[in-house]
Amino acid sequence: MYHTTSLTVSVTRRALSRLRTSVTLQPPLKLVHHARRMTPNTVVARSFSSRSPGKISRSFSSPVLETYDYQDFEPLPLVPTPPLVPTPKLARQAFPSIIIGPDEVQPQGSFAEAQTQYMNPDLDTIHQLHDKLSRANMGIVAHYYMDVELQSALQTLKDEPYGYGACHIADSLAMGDAAVNMCRDHGVTSIACLGVDFMSESVSAIMEKAGYGHVPVYRAAQKEIGCSLAEAAEGPQYRAWLEKAATQKNPLHVVYINTSLETKAVSSITIPTITCTSSNVVRTMLQASSQVEDLKIFYGPDTYMGENIVTMLDSIVKTWDDERISGLHPLHNRKTLAKLRDSIDVYPNGNCVVHHMFGGEVVRTVREQYDDAFVTAHLEVPGEMFEIAMEKSLDGRGAVGSTSDILNFISGKVAEAARSNKARRLKFVLGTEAGMVTAIVRSVQDILAESLAENDTGGRVEAEIIFPVASEAVTPVGGDADMVVVPGVPAGEGCSTAGGCAMCPFMKMNDLDAVMDVADLVLEGKDMRGFLPPQRLKGKTLDGRKAVDVGAEPIMHMRHFMLENALPDKLVKRITSSP
Repeated sequence: MYHTTSLTVSVTRRALSRLRTSVTLQPPLKLVHHARRMTPNTVVARSFSSRSPGKISRSFSSPVLETYDYQDFEPLPLVPTPPLVPTPKLARQAFPSIIIGPDEVQPQGSFAEAQTQYMNPDLDTIHQLHDKLSRANMGIVAHYYMDVELQSALQTLKDEPYGYGACHIADSLAMGDAAVNMCRDHGVTSIACLGVDFMSESVSAIMEKAGYGHVPVYRAAQKEIGCSLAEAAEGPQYRAWLEKAATQKNPLHVVYINTSLETKAVSSITIPTITCTSSNVVRTMLQASSQVEDLKIFYGPDTYMGENIVTMLDSIVKTWDDERISGLHPLHNRKTLAKLRDSIDVYPNGNCVVHHMFGGEVVRTVREQYDDAFVTAHLEVPGEMFEIAMEKSLDGRGAVGSTSDILNFISGKVAEAARSNKARRLKFVLGTEAGMVTAIVRSVQDILAESLAENDTGGRVEAEIIFPVASEAVTPVGGDADMVVVPGVPAGEGCSTAGGCAMCPFMKMNDLDAVMDVADLVLEGKDMRGFLPPQRLKGKTLDGRKAVDVGAEPIMHMRHFMLENALPDKLVKRITSSP
């Protein structure tokens, strides 16, 4: 007979919002314990299981104010289960994957299981989230790289019957615009920005320029939510690179949006600067070089992205004719693209910790074992991984670009296959952060469900999303090689020097509990200053102007370009008047 030898439930403040459990189990017993929001006499949560005697614990950092005995709650369902059968360890050459059908998701491997575990959120939790956000009159903008549990909750929140319109999941480009729309169309009185710090800074700056500077933007944590790439542009080396660039004729600094407002301000003072995203960086360079003759572009801080853009332009110059190139930009041809390619100077020492880790073993495995798959790659990934996707993209078998570009490519291929009325499984290697798989699953299942509704006699189409995680990125749990958590190194960063980092540790500082806490604090009228974006430029001036306005200027130049398909005259004049 199986039994628990101890059970303690401690509940924190703010509507019993967080809990700590400590359970000692005799194997093979499965304890169903609900770790989400709770009220007295209601216990609902996640599952933990034990394969050997010992303690299983889950704890949160909030101070415990009240402790309830077990009998204060409805009995937990403690059900003996058969001995656990671990997921078979993947062969060395194989990557974990998720197979998506119209009404089911099949994980292949431990990492994939971790991604799918929370794709169907508890509806009581969604109801609580909807209630808190509605009463707080709070909007949410979130990046695609949130963890699966949080993304699934937000996706469900947007759907009927909840239909919470003030919620948007997107890449960096769309987050600020979505926040402005929420202020204008839904009248929200605050915005929760779920991402890293530079995202909340950018959202706040865009809102202020749109006339909504009085609406506060809150982060999910009081401590810093950093970014390895943004930090690469904050040292003296980057500033020295900019100062040297400013001495060139007709210089333009194209700075990635994944940088702090302070970096954008310092850049703008030093050299003519425009912000870009992975969605519009190529178009920005194409347009700038068509407007300014003999332009010299300085791109930073993302070294991989800059080098990949040069590689992509080189491939296009060598393989496309002028007619095809004119589809990219009507004023360009092979000669002008070659000139643009040669005019780009890339900052040499900046990268994202996630995309940096797609290393040698990963690239070899993709080439050798997944030749039949579509390959996608974010512009930030290392050159070898990018080159595979670039090669395949030339014949429609791959895609390079932003998270939105990757999502649209996968969705388009699935829709095309669904229309063909033939049973098949499409394989996609996902060369970016694994967090966006939630959006991919939702989009693919919507497409397949619609196809089945229109033609229920057609062939079954599936999409397999493959996570290129190196085998060395698999960390055994407790020394048991059969039970693994991937990707991960003992430090918990989710990366391995062997390659295959598929998780951003900074993005994962945003979670469902944190969103609930922020809403609770707003409802309670607490001091929220610690949750505001970094205020490093507050009260400062640069060349007699407010530093915040100087930092926002490159973002406004980008917004002008996106609206008018042209660089603003003010920026062009500054470029051409440089030495």
